Amino acid sequence: MMQTSIDEAKLHNFVGKMLNDLGGAISVPTVRVGFRLGLFDALAQGPATAADLAQRAGGLHERYVREWAMAQAANGFIDFDPGSGMFSVSPEQAMVFVNPDSPVYLAGAFEMVAAMIEAEPKVEECFRNGKGVRWGDHAGCLFCATGAFFRPGYVNNIVQSWIPAMDGMEAKLRSGAKVADVGCGVGFSTLLMAQAYPESHFTGYDFHEPSIEDARRHAQEHGLSDRVRFEVAAAKDIAEKDFDFITMYDCLHDMGDPKGCAAHMRRILTPGGSWMIVEPIAGDRPEDNLNPVGRLYYNASTMICVPTSLDQEVGEGLGAQAGEARLAAVIANGGFQSVKRVAEGPFNMVLQAR
Repeated sequence: MMQTSIDEAKLHNFVGKMLNDLGGAISVPTVRVGFRLGLFDALAQGPATAADLAQRAGGLHERYVREWAMAQAANGFIDFDPGSGMFSVSPEQAMVFVNPDSPVYLAGAFEMVAAMIEAEPKVEECFRNGKGVRWGDHAGCLFCATGAFFRPGYVNNIVQSWIPAMDGMEAKLRSGAKVADVGCGVGFSTLLMAQAYPESHFTGYDFHEPSIEDARRHAQEHGLSDRVRFEVAAAKDIAEKDFDFITMYDCLHDMGDPKGCAAHMRRILTPGGSWMIVEPIAGDRPEDNLNPVGRLYYNASTMICVPTSLDQEVGEGLGAQAGEARLAAVIANGGFQSVKRVAEGPFNMVLQAR
């Protein structure tokens, strides 16, 4: 093997990066424990010593709580005052760890990471055999984690910016429209739209029956069962037609046959109807996505999106970083005359197909 010289400064910087990255990875289990035991919420009530926090969180064992709190302080996720021995949560930290309606609430992200690790042996085998992993078989509750991960973005964007960016659709929804939310998962997106547009009727479709069961329960809990239905169906198998508006949130790239799906969406839309496709933000060239957001999406895509697509018919395997040009080509292949980006944010882009 040829000897190569080592740039000590580059090595030092790279090891520093790795320590930061491993620190984030190793925080996943302790952060999940903190969410489940209510420790972040308890600390948000005000500064506390480890003993106070243990009591405030329901009488937990102080020694474990002290070590947990020091771990989170070392993470930078909470603050520690060595003079008083008090731990606290800043308003900015609370946006990530306490406020579930914050656009940057990340409890679901930690759950997704755990689910990806749980599914690692299944995905590793796919590297050898070229097959996929059926949605719902990845991990114990990947669909729950996925719903929780996307919910903050939906709460803060669907009604506020994404639908208003769609030409003519907000007025139609306010007067009364027939809407299909395809790939609805546990129904967060469907119910948010139904709450905002009481004159319209919504049907959520997903091929994963446990997700639909959760969605139906959520509809009942919110008193929306009179205007919202949830049905088990793959995108290409939806029999109902004449929808004024079809939405698809973060799922077209997961489908085995996105071109066939696009053609079917065209068939079940009314003339003049619109299809809104929300997808992960991405540039059209792979090198455009070598950034912090692309890093998250490429890793998630390796473990979730590509295996899900390759398990299905056709197995297109678009991946979470397909980019607008490729997505637009898939949609146009389905017979849509117009595909344009109407909105974007740090994590998503919104396309309108007509």
